Amino acid sequence: MRQLSDVLPANANNALYVFYDFETTQIKRYSDTAKEHVPSLVCVQQFFAKCEETEVCSIDCERCGRRRHSFRIDTVGDLLIYLYEPCPWANKIVAIVHNAKVFDLHFIVNRAIMLK
Repeated sequence: MRQLSDVLPANANNALYVFYDFETTQIKRYSDTAKEHVPSLVCVQQFFAKCEETEVCSIDCERCGRRRHSFRIDTVGDLLIYLYEPCPWANKIVAIVHNAKVFDLHFIVNRAIMLK
């Protein structure tokens, strides 16, 4: 494993970093003891290397626009549509989820399976 570096790669200025987290409800029951987690809200924050130092996310960035988003109706679909919107100045979008390994990424995978 190579050592981590504090220096960003040369093309990092053109990368958009998107952090998201799903909030869920457990209304749908499978049985008396099992309930399904249904996403009811997804919160998104974004930045690129040059606006990373701005501590206030409520201030819009000249380059990447609005830095905070939330989706409530079709949370998974709206998030995917948002991530696929054209972003001409970004050569890479890095999506980072709060609890991907055991929870939040399953909603994205389930949607991908459903859409084949």
